[in-house]
Amino acid sequence: MNQHIHTKSSHMKESLQNAKQELKRADHLIFVSLKYTRTVDVIKSIIERLINCLDQVMNALLNHAKEQKKITELPTLARIKAEVCKSLYAHDPTIQNYIAFYQLLRKIDKAQFERTQEYRRHVTMTAHLDEGHVELTIDIIQDYFHRTKEFIIYVEKLLIGEHEQQ
Repeated sequence: MNQHIHTKSSHMKESLQNAKQELKRADHLIFVSLKYTRTVDVIKSIIERLINCLDQVMNALLNHAKEQKKITELPTLARIKAEVCKSLYAHDPTIQNYIAFYQLLRKIDKAQFERTQEYRRHVTMTAHLDEGHVELTIDIIQDYFHRTKEFIIYVEKLLIGEHEQQ
C-alpha cells in the first residue's frame, strides 16, 4: 500500500520538478538572453516559459486533488485546468490570485502586440487585450518571473508540507 501512495505523490513531485526546470529556463532567458539581446522575441519566450511553469504547478495541484479523491481525472486543456484549480482551491486567495495571473499571461501570449525600443534597455512589448493594453518591459518580466517562483514555493509548501505531516 505504501508503494502505491508513493507513486501517486511522485506525479505531484514530478510536476513541481518540471515547473522548476521551466523556471530555470526562464531565468536564463531573463538574465542572459534578454540582458544581451533586448528583443520582444525573448520577452515572448519568457512568457511562454512562465506559462509552462505555472501549468506544471497546476498539474501538481490537480495530481494532489486526484490523490485526495477530490477529482477523478486530470483535465488536459489549460482553460479547464485553471477552472478546476479555481474551484478546488476556492478557499485559498493566494491560489486564486496566481490562477488569475496565469490566465493573464495566456491572454498576453495570444494577443496581438507591438515592439518598441528593441535592442535598448527599455525594450517594450505592448500586448493588446480586450480589456486594454499591457506593456511588458525588462523590469515587469522580472517581476512576473519572481511571482512565478513564489507560486512554486507556495504550492510546494502547501503540498509537500501536508504530505510530511501525514
